[in-house]
Amino acid sequence: MPRSTVFAAEMPWPDYQKRVQSGDVPVLIPLGSMEQHGHHMPMHVDVLLPTEFARRVAEKVGALVAPPFTYGYKSHQKSGGGNFFPGTTSLDGASLVNALKDVVKEFVRHGVRNLCIVNGHFENSWFITEAIDLALRELGWGGVHDVKIVVLSYWDFVDQASIEKLYPNGFLGWDIEHGGVLETSLMLRLHPDLVSLQDAVEHAPATFPPYDVYPAKPEWTPASGTLSSPKEATAEKGDILLEVCTAGIVNALQTEFALTAGPSGSN
Repeated sequence: MPRSTVFAAEMPWPDYQKRVQSGDVPVLIPLGSMEQHGHHMPMHVDVLLPTEFARRVAEKVGALVAPPFTYGYKSHQKSGGGNFFPGTTSLDGASLVNALKDVVKEFVRHGVRNLCIVNGHFENSWFITEAIDLALRELGWGGVHDVKIVVLSYWDFVDQASIEKLYPNGFLGWDIEHGGVLETSLMLRLHPDLVSLQDAVEHAPATFPPYDVYPAKPEWTPASGTLSSPKEATAEKGDILLEVCTAGIVNALQTEFALTAGPSGSN
């Protein structure tokens, strides 16, 4: 007998069909990127983290997790360091929109009516919105009007009390947290074998002028690729983030999809 799993792609298709054909089981789609995250972390951080949040949430609400998108939109200099770093491998906006639109429509074809996009890469945001708008429009043309899609980025569930614990010396904003305390703390708790904190470069927070220039100016970005220092990251801070973000996402999906607790309350 196949082992119990929340990952849709690990299931035989008849088992998957039984779960989703009624439309009651939500499907969570992690959306990430391949992007540099400094000297101390791998380039698939933005895939690992939303996938793990999706897994934890799915176990609590009885949902399934789709295979993640491993490429995302181009890294923006003020939020991801810039697309000019070697290794950062990105999609054009139209490519991401069309791929996500197709995947959403496919899950609806299977019977899914509640979907959640779990975003792990800031620059994906507007392209997710466009993909969903086009998918819902095209589904509507086919007479399908009962689909609901929740879009969220896990860091938006970090409340003020948690921010004060994570950043006792002051919080400078999510826009310069690329490769900083938040992502590094989560990786230290979830994937410590992939983090080399001793290789992290400590530097002052990046500062940018109130405008953008194209082509980007690499000299605006700290040479490390991170936009703030990760040196204050700890696994214990990762625990705070896992708890508050998972709870927030669970509450959001229970509210929007009218869900009760799933078959497992495990972490």
